[in-house]
Amino acid sequence: MFLSQRHSEIMQMAKDHGRVLVDDLAGHFGVTPQTIRKDLNDLCEQRLLSRIHGGALFPSGIANLEYEARRKIAAPEKEAIGRAAARIIPDNASLFINIGTTTEEVSKALLDHSGLMVITNNINVANRMRVYPGIEVVIAGGVVRGSDGGVVGEAAVDFIKQFKVDYAVIGASAIDHDGALLDFDFREVKVAQAIIANARHVILVSDATKFERTAPVRIGHLSQVDTFITDRCELPTIRRICGDSEVELIETLNASERPDAA
Repeated sequence: MFLSQRHSEIMQMAKDHGRVLVDDLAGHFGVTPQTIRKDLNDLCEQRLLSRIHGGALFPSGIANLEYEARRKIAAPEKEAIGRAAARIIPDNASLFINIGTTTEEVSKALLDHSGLMVITNNINVANRMRVYPGIEVVIAGGVVRGSDGGVVGEAAVDFIKQFKVDYAVIGASAIDHDGALLDFDFREVKVAQAIIANARHVILVSDATKFERTAPVRIGHLSQVDTFITDRCELPTIRRICGDSEVELIETLNASERPDAA
């Protein structure tokens, strides 16, 4: 398949960073945003990229993006989401923290807390938090996934079921417009379901790009969580589900800061 030089560079940037944004590309190439939007539409029509608000994602298909690439997607937004989640969780609380780049941002924001008991199936979270004397870390046993340090499988599910904690922090690879929470690995989903079932207050953390993605395995439904923290939510169906199900919706990005529609 023939691609122009600019299209090839856009594809490489999307592959390196997980996503590309219209304004950034326009500045990089010295062309108008309208030109970049046409480029992205062309690439999306060829199914080389997936369109999102203000840019495009490197497509994942049924396989997840590489973990390091996922870290770079919406990184500032994830940091803000992490801080917002940490403000909800008090000192001297028990909590689950699940696998994910956004849940890892929550773990970073919790490092100034004291008296926490953190149960996790995320080796990255355990390694970060274990050195802080005010935090007790308990890590699930099971199969360690080499791609991201997640502990998955039936052993991890059985381990999680031993606890009943104050809070759970979970993520999702995709959120469908009907409120379905989706992921890629059936083994990871089983752990997430056990976490939801054994927490008194469930906090879903997810940036807005997850509304533009899809994944094949169902974790559960948005109505099962107590608090949903995202950078922005412009989907009426999601806002309606939150209202109908008494899910607190927290948006970390002020309306004045939101990018113009692509």
